[in-house]
Amino acid sequence: MKLPHRRQFLHLAAGAVALPAVSRIASAQAYPTRPVRIISGFAAGGGTDIAARIIGQWLSERLARPFTIENRPGAGSNIAAEAVVRSAPDGYTLFLANSVNAINATLYTKLNFNFIRDTAPVAGIITTPSLMIVHPSVPAATVAEFIAHAKVSPGRVNMASAGNGSISHLAGELFKMAAGIDLLHVPYRGASPALTDLLGGQVQVMFASAPSSIEYVRAGTVRGLAVTTAKRSPALPDLPTVGESVPGYEVSAWYGVVAPKDTPVGIIEMLNKEINAAFADSKTKARLVEVGGTVLPASPAEFGKLIADDTEKWAKVIKFAGIKAI
Repeated sequence: MKLPHRRQFLHLAAGAVALPAVSRIASAQAYPTRPVRIISGFAAGGGTDIAARIIGQWLSERLARPFTIENRPGAGSNIAAEAVVRSAPDGYTLFLANSVNAINATLYTKLNFNFIRDTAPVAGIITTPSLMIVHPSVPAATVAEFIAHAKVSPGRVNMASAGNGSISHLAGELFKMAAGIDLLHVPYRGASPALTDLLGGQVQVMFASAPSSIEYVRAGTVRGLAVTTAKRSPALPDLPTVGESVPGYEVSAWYGVVAPKDTPVGIIEMLNKEINAAFADSKTKARLVEVGGTVLPASPAEFGKLIADDTEKWAKVIKFAGIKAI
C-alpha cells in the first residue's frame, strides 16, 4: 500500500483551517443533535477501550449528548477503522485511534483504506508506556533475571500480545532482538483476553498497555518488571525502565480521536477544543494519569503530524524485522 507523502498529508491537514470561519461556526453550532459513536478496534477492558470511555464520558457531559463506545475487535483494529472511514463524514461516527493504526499502514499490504488519507485527525488523548509484566510463577523479579531465565529456556516462554502487529507485539519483538532471546509469541484478539490468560498462567510474559494492566501490577496479581518508555512512569515510580537493563530500548504508545475525511472543520475544531478542555479538568486528568497516561494536548494538525511520524517510525521497524500480518 502506498502511503501519501508525509509533507503532503500535513499540508492537507493544515489547509482545512483556511475554510471560511462562517461555515465552521455554522457546522459546530448544530452539533451534536443526536448520540455520537466512538468506535474502538479492540475488546472491552484494553487500553484503547479505557481511553475511549474516559473521553466519551467527558464529551457526553460537556456536549449534553451520549458519546457511546462501540467495540469492534478484529484484524488488529482494521475492521473498526474501515467501518469508520466508510461512515458518513458528519461527526457522528468517530474512531479511537492508537499507535497500532500507524503500525498497520505497513504491516498490512492489502488494506481497503489508507489511514492517513481517509481520516481527519481530531485530537490526542494520552501517551502511555507499555508495562513488561510476568506471571508470578516466572522466576524473575528484574529484567536481567528474566533475560537469564529466557536464555536457558529458548522458545519455551510464551509471550502474549493484544494481536499480531499490535504495539504489545512489536514491543516484545524489539525486546527479543535487543536482549538476544527467543520467546514464543501468542497473539490474542485484544489486551483483555491476553491478560486473562496471563493471570491464569497460560502465558508467562506480556508487554501490556499501562491502562489495561496497571491495576494488576498495583494489586500484585502480576509482577511488573519494567516500563518501556525512556523515563520511569510517575504512576509507577519504583518500576525501572527496560532501557536500564537493555540500553537503547524505548517504546511508547499514543491514543487519540480521528474522524472520517471530509468531516466539517467546524465539528473537528469543536471536538478538539472540548477534548483538550478535559486536560484542564482535575478529575478527568487524574483518571487519565491514574491509568499510566501522560495527557496529549494537540491541535488537529499537531496530532496529524504525530500519526505521520509514527507511521514512518514503525515502517522502518517492521521492514527491518520482517514482521508480517498473519
